[in-house]
This record gives sequence, C-alpha cells and structure tokens, in this order.
Amino acid sequence: MSLEEKETENLFAYGTLQIEAVQLATFGRSLEGQPDMLVGYRLTMIQIQDQNFGALSGTAHHRNLQFTGSASDLVEGTVFTVTKKELEQADAYEPVEYQRAPVQLRSGTNAWIYVSIRQ
Repeated sequence: MSLEEKETENLFAYGTLQIEAVQLATFGRSLEGQPDMLVGYRLTMIQIQDQNFGALSGTAHHRNLQFTGSASDLVEGTVFTVTKKELEQADAYEPVEYQRAPVQLRSGTNAWIYVSIRQ
C-alpha cells in the first residue's frame, strides 16, 4: 500500500462535486464513489456570494445542507475516497462561505461535507 493510499479521506458530495467535469477541473481525474445518505439534514438553495465560484459553476444558486436532527430527513449523495491533497483542492474549489465539517453517513462511514456558514 502506498503512502498516498494510507492518507485518504471520505468526502460526501451532494451537489456539483458529483459532476465529472467539476471533478476533472478540481482534481484532474474522475472520482469513483458509492451512493450514501446523510441523515438529519435537508437540502436548501442559497445564493452564493463568491462571484468567482458562480462564474465557474455557471449559477449563483447552489444546494446547501440544513441540519434538522430529524431521522426522517435524508440527503442523497455520493461518498468519494480522496487523498488529503485532493481534499485541500476541494477546500479551494468550494465558495468562501462554505466550510468543511465531519459527519457520519447512514452507512456508518465517517466523511467530510461542505456546508454554508450562512444559514
């Protein structure tokens, strides 16, 4: 096992990071992932203030997660295994008002998500 394989993280994507073109532009490769769900959250739409991100993504409105704590609220997405360097690339890709946060997915997998700091 290479050092890079040991230093991986799980990233749960529920929006643009699931799009192959975004993956190629952000990571230089297509990511392989598995479907999973985030429990206790629901999707909302917010307007992104980061004009550079809006220009890259083609829209100023993006999905965001809102914590509800309700077991009946589920967000479908994809969990990807990425290197620590790729996680940093995802940090750079996301708009300035998003932060990375740890969660546990429905499968029991621990992963990172991106969520807006403006709710």
